[in-house]
Amino acid sequence: MAMFRIAAATFLAAASGVLPAAAETTAEFFKGKTITINIGVPAGGDYDVRGRLLARHMDRHIPGAPAIVARNMPGAGGVVSANWLSALAPRDGTALLMVMQNMPLAQALQMEGVKFKSEEYNWIGNMTDSPNLLSVMSTSRVKTVEDARRMEATIASAGPGSGSYSYTAAANLIGGTKFRIVTGYAGGSHMNLAMERGEVDGRGSNAWSAWKSTKPDWIAEKKLVHLIQIALKRHPDLPDVPLLLELASNDLDRKVVRLLSADTAISKALATSPGVPPDRVEALRRAYDATMKDPKFLEEADKRGVDVNPVSGEEVQKIVTEIVETEPEVRRRAGNIVHGRKD
Repeated sequence: MAMFRIAAATFLAAASGVLPAAAETTAEFFKGKTITINIGVPAGGDYDVRGRLLARHMDRHIPGAPAIVARNMPGAGGVVSANWLSALAPRDGTALLMVMQNMPLAQALQMEGVKFKSEEYNWIGNMTDSPNLLSVMSTSRVKTVEDARRMEATIASAGPGSGSYSYTAAANLIGGTKFRIVTGYAGGSHMNLAMERGEVDGRGSNAWSAWKSTKPDWIAEKKLVHLIQIALKRHPDLPDVPLLLELASNDLDRKVVRLLSADTAISKALATSPGVPPDRVEALRRAYDATMKDPKFLEEADKRGVDVNPVSGEEVQKIVTEIVETEPEVRRRAGNIVHGRKD
C-alpha cells in the first residue's frame, strides 16, 4: 500500500510538471561564477603577490572553471578583512581571503576589534611556512640583539594585534631589547618605504619568503640586517639569526613565545567563510593542492621569487584550532606582552 502511495505521488508530480530538483553539483554551482580572492593588506606586499598569483592559476583546477579576481581589503592589520569573512562574506565558496597569519593569535588574545572566530573558517591551504623576521636597514646602529639591548632602534608596525607589534613587544619584554615601536603603517609596502626614507630603522615582522619575493635587491645588496627570527626552529638560510624563542629565560615565557611563533606554519594561508557547503570546501581544497603542483603556477612563482612549501587545508585547520584553544595562563601572559602591559 505504501509503495502504491509513493508511485501515485510521483505520477501526480510528473503530471503537474513539478519533480524534485536534482542536487546541484559543485561544477554546476561554480560554472559562470566569479570567485574573489580578497587580500587583507594594501597592494605591493607578499600577501598581495601570492593572492594575485593564485587568482591567475587556481581557476583551472576548480570544477566549473569559475573566473577568479583579486582585490585588496586593507584595514587594522588584517582585522577588517577577517571580520568581513566571518560575518559579511557570502557563504557559498565564492569569497576567499588571504588571512594575515597572526589573526588566530589576535583572536586567542582577544585583541581589540576582533569579532571573528578563525576556527570556524573553512581553511583551504597554506603556501609556505617561512619564518618571520624582525629586521633593520644596514644603516642602523643596531646590528645584533645585544646592540638592541643597549641602544634604541625605531621599528615600524601596523599597531597592536599585528605581528609587527607583537614580536617587537615580546622582544622588549622577554628579551630586554629597547625597540621603540612606531605604529600606524597600513601595510608592508608602507613600512619598507619608511625604512628607505630613514623614518624608521626597521620593521617588526616580515616573512623571509616575503623579503625574497618583494625585495631581492635589498638582499643582494646586503641592505638588511635580520636581528630576530620568529619560528620554532632556525631556518637553513638564516643559521646565525637567533630565534625569539631563544630570548626567553623561563618556562612560561617559552610557552608564550611558542604561541607567538606557532602561526609561522600558516604564514600565507587561504580561507573561505564559515557555512560553505562541504562539497565546495572539498573542491576548493583539492583545487588549491593541485595548483601548488601546477607547472605553470610553479614557473611563475619561481620567476617572482615566491617560495612554495604548501600545507593542506586540513592541517591548517588543526593548527588554527590549537592556537585559539591555548591554555588561559599562556594566553594571559601573551596578551600582556603584545600590549606592553605588566603582569
